[in-house]
Amino acid sequence: MKTETLDLDGLCEAAEIRIDRWGIPHLRAANEADLFFLQGFNAARDRLWQIDLWRKRGLGLLSADFGPGYLAQDHAARHFLYRGDMAAEWAAYGDDAEAICRAFAAGINAYVALTAREPRRLPPEFSLFGTRPAPWRAEDVVRIRTHALTRNAVSEILRANVMARSDIETDALRSRVDPPTDLAPAPGLDLADVPLEALRLFKLATAPVTFEPERLGAGLKDAWRWTEVTDLGDIVRATIEEGSNNWVVHGSRTATGRPLVASDPHRAHAVPSLRYIVHLSAPGFDAIGAGEPSAPGISIGHNGTTAFGLTIFGADQEDVYVYETRPGEPDLYRYAGGWEPIRRIAENFDVKGHGPQELTLSFTRHGPVLDENAEKRRAVALRSVWLEPGASAYLGSLSAMRATSVAEFGASLTHWGTPSVNHVCADTAGDVAWYAAGFTPVRRNWNGLLPVPGDGRHEWAGFLAAQDLPQLVNPPEGFVATANEMNLPGDRAPDAPGIGHEWVEPSRAERIKAVLRGDPAHSLKAAGRLQNDVLSLPAVRLCRLVAAAARAGKAEGDAAAALDLLDGWDGSLAAASGLAALFEVWWMKHLRPALLAAMAPDPAVRALLAPGHGESLAALLEAPDGRFGEDPASVRDRMLFETLAAAFEDCRRRLGDDPGSWRWGALHRAYFEHAATALKAKGDTGWDVGPLPLGGSRSTPAHAGYRMSDFRVIAGASVRLVMDVGNWDDSICVNTPGQSGDPASPHYRDLAPLWAAGTYVPLLYSAARIAEATETLISLVPAGKARRPA
Repeated sequence: MKTETLDLDGLCEAAEIRIDRWGIPHLRAANEADLFFLQGFNAARDRLWQIDLWRKRGLGLLSADFGPGYLAQDHAARHFLYRGDMAAEWAAYGDDAEAICRAFAAGINAYVALTAREPRRLPPEFSLFGTRPAPWRAEDVVRIRTHALTRNAVSEILRANVMARSDIETDALRSRVDPPTDLAPAPGLDLADVPLEALRLFKLATAPVTFEPERLGAGLKDAWRWTEVTDLGDIVRATIEEGSNNWVVHGSRTATGRPLVASDPHRAHAVPSLRYIVHLSAPGFDAIGAGEPSAPGISIGHNGTTAFGLTIFGADQEDVYVYETRPGEPDLYRYAGGWEPIRRIAENFDVKGHGPQELTLSFTRHGPVLDENAEKRRAVALRSVWLEPGASAYLGSLSAMRATSVAEFGASLTHWGTPSVNHVCADTAGDVAWYAAGFTPVRRNWNGLLPVPGDGRHEWAGFLAAQDLPQLVNPPEGFVATANEMNLPGDRAPDAPGIGHEWVEPSRAERIKAVLRGDPAHSLKAAGRLQNDVLSLPAVRLCRLVAAAARAGKAEGDAAAALDLLDGWDGSLAAASGLAALFEVWWMKHLRPALLAAMAPDPAVRALLAPGHGESLAALLEAPDGRFGEDPASVRDRMLFETLAAAFEDCRRRLGDDPGSWRWGALHRAYFEHAATALKAKGDTGWDVGPLPLGGSRSTPAHAGYRMSDFRVIAGASVRLVMDVGNWDDSICVNTPGQSGDPASPHYRDLAPLWAAGTYVPLLYSAARIAEATETLISLVPAGKARRPA
């Protein structure tokens, strides 16, 4: 076992970090102030480059380190910072939130100071870029909003553009509206007045940081060339693929008689991982689980009495407003019968190699201005719960993670702002529950699905009370599962305030619930298998459909050959399956595009629909209507056969002439590319992880979303946890690609093969088991009290 002793300014009493053989740190302190100081110190110890970059991106400070190519992104990011009253902000999370964040930031700064004294501790990225980590303030933890998952502002603007060029039925192929509701534009609003360009600022503010040599070498005159660093398709795909699975099973339906909680959040793949598993222990508080390394606490895990997991819940937390500006005075917009000024704020931006640059930020009463057009007398702005006190992502966990029962957990969710989520939880008394949580605006006179005039006719009337959001305690079915599907209760009153209308397609949720219904004795192993389940319900449906079409009409050539292969296939997208490769190439590269082309002949409209809502597209194929022509079924069948033949030939080109040698995992591979790889010597990919052959797709419980160009997996489970409630040492987990952000660490990539294979490591909780598995022990003492060699 490796040992080290450090003395730290800011620490009150002795503490320790035990790192187990899987890279999971177990932090123990004598009090909670020291514990969250220790959490910040440890986050910096393992993820300093990552959290420093996140902070600089979120606060709009990139150009100071990386030059003019980042000035536009800084300008965009600052539009979305929390700018309200900090007293209200801290109070929104609970009595001690400010103290916790101050301790956490102080811990980060203690490690930053340590790297100044001992530069060998700096991650290598700082040397590559010639930069230094910056100190944190407590406010930095909560003011940054743009790292959070977003809601439907992008969809509102896309819907406006689709409807301006086409119709509601066509837009339904992009995003299904459920519960159904009216989609008529607000009186006085021309949807053609909502330009796609209004997405630019939002896209840039939420984009990851990239390091193209051209961008790093850009001069001031080129700064505004770097306003499109993220493609529209990336933003649209993120709203589809960044979801999650979770479920809780009552002890009456488990093998042990104890509840079981499973949770695997899905996000864009990254190295280092988005998530970080950590154990936090101090007198009166002992919790372990996953959170984001830039924030204190955990959002998925357990505290010895209550286990909890989350997925995204589709509450609508954003609105797009369109304003009429005054003739000849574009700084004024119409509101409540008069004119209000757009608020302009001048801020300085430090730029590497240049003097400070002064840029203007623009806001209406509703939020940041996304687009202005003086000639058309129009401005567009975004209102988001991001700008409200208490809306820092996952900070509601500071209350929830300390709940000692299911009932207490539910009561704590008054503090949960963003993102809106489905919490599932269970306690050692045997209770289980589902609680939806998150700030949900009350809209009295519209549904939030299209932009609306910003003239005062469409205002939020506060938020729904936490207890008015859906919840279920000890469900009669014995379990609750969520996977971002539409899960509003069917008996909700028709006149109840709206919550949301846009959700992820239901195939993952349907598969998970079907498996749980058929498993009266659910177990840890069964939960692990389900998190890694690769059965595709769309594959089952579409193979059944094309088989029926073949019985009704003759399939020939490659279509017939493909049908012979698919005959009897169970729809499992296993990495070793050639049929999985054939199906996904057919469905995603040929059938979907052909269907969208038939439904939207205008290429400009079609570009806004991709990749399409899987459930809507499958349902249209199953019940073709007049949009296919005079004989819808025949036209549909011809499309099925032609695209299947094309997919068969496509697979031959990609995978060889012998279908017996085809493998889905040969196309569908995860590759975790470090953002700085582009700057390293050609061929030096040592900071990258992969490729890793994977099964699944965006429609399977083992979520594995891929980019269309080359099938590279770019989104999926960031971390997986399965918790045995009450027998905590039996709980299991896996992060990816590893716990550490340091490429030199043995824990930088060690979990990736396990994650790809669907296996797990222990989520150890007891002191005895942790001691047995300790690989490194770091002892920390208040400054001046460290043991020093003689």
